[in-house]
Amino acid sequence: MKNILLLCCILIALPALSQTQLVHRKASISQMIDEITAENLEKYVRDLADYRTRHSLSKGSSAQEGIEASQAYVLGLFKSFENQSNGRLTSSIDYFTVQGDGRRIPQDVQIGNVMATLKGTDPTDDRIFIVSAHIDSRALDVMNISIDAPGANDDGSGVAAVIELCRILSKREFPSTIIFVAVTGEEQGLKGATHLAERAKNENWNLVAMLNNDMLGNSNSSQTNINDNTRVRIFSEGVPVAESERMAAIRRYTNGENDSKSRQLARYMKELGERYVDQLEVKLVYRNDRFLRGGDHTPFAQQGFTAIRVTEMNENYYHQHENVRLENGIQYGDLPEFVDFEYVRKNTALNLASLASLASAPSEPQNVRIDVRRLSNTSTLLWDAPTNGKAKGYYVLMRETDESMWQKKFYTEEMTLTIPYSKDNYFFAVQAVGIDGDESLAVFPSPLTR
Repeated sequence: MKNILLLCCILIALPALSQTQLVHRKASISQMIDEITAENLEKYVRDLADYRTRHSLSKGSSAQEGIEASQAYVLGLFKSFENQSNGRLTSSIDYFTVQGDGRRIPQDVQIGNVMATLKGTDPTDDRIFIVSAHIDSRALDVMNISIDAPGANDDGSGVAAVIELCRILSKREFPSTIIFVAVTGEEQGLKGATHLAERAKNENWNLVAMLNNDMLGNSNSSQTNINDNTRVRIFSEGVPVAESERMAAIRRYTNGENDSKSRQLARYMKELGERYVDQLEVKLVYRNDRFLRGGDHTPFAQQGFTAIRVTEMNENYYHQHENVRLENGIQYGDLPEFVDFEYVRKNTALNLASLASLASAPSEPQNVRIDVRRLSNTSTLLWDAPTNGKAKGYYVLMRETDESMWQKKFYTEEMTLTIPYSKDNYFFAVQAVGIDGDESLAVFPSPLTR
């Protein structure tokens, strides 16, 4: 009887045991995440809101308000981090002229992006990663340059995250380069991001990924009254806006519309974010941005770069693009008291885990192919070594065609792997694994036909 009861207990426990997941966190990344504080983030946001308006055209208002004063504040913080970087961090404002368009830019104007560049330690590694937010703010009338526009959440929360990331990451060494940037002119038509994306293209930057952070701090939605700081959205394009004819032909041939480079970056961030950040679920939204809207990652996608947007799960339109006022018992305006700074901390940690892993990992495996030269119920993938960094091994990733995330990882230290799963029923990709276990972005294979 006792043996029967014991067997029953074991059988009941087996399904639960099969659900157990091992969470492996790299100690150095966990340590960096522990250094992020909600208190620091709150200070940055409140300081930015105190400039009253950060409208892109509010130049020369005073030393205490306006866009130039707020840019000087962020630049001062970036420069204060330079000493801890052993000379690798340099910061400045990249000024440029925007032509008047008769709409949101009445006449030619000079604006600038506040940038801090953390140079990689490997002189042969030219990879660049950008983490961005927009420093400018607005009220209801996008052309009103004098009205209060504190912009605490939109996008003070994103700028605060970028500052905190720079503070922490600049104390560490990475083989590749990370650029921290507070762009200007987002509300006037993505002007700062457009300039930076065009500069990256014209100067032939090896820009691997661009992480745009826009509104990270609202956890209480208007109208639906949802209160939730445990979920965050990542938007990524499916069919690349800069897709060539050859890319389109391969996509149609392989049904790879959900496997663009930006979508691989979004999956990567979901996996890393949920691995390192407690009480945070990353929701992948399969569109470039919110419905019929855009953000600072869009100009990078238009130039052919891999770019995504991180933003809060539920927006509150009482506190977004509104004049500061009390009306019918409702407080309108983008004020610091409506920012959930613990939520900003978690979303900053999502960025940190992703950036630290990407900047430490080898680059992606090259020339990734799947062999389709004969019919088979097995699948064979082949690839070449990464261009930058040293790979200890590789993961072949696999998921069913209706799944958004990779479901299995097969490790190998060879340059090819055959697995007993049909290419008819699964999607595959390959990523490189560094000496310390850091993983590159995944690469969707092209068909090997001859």
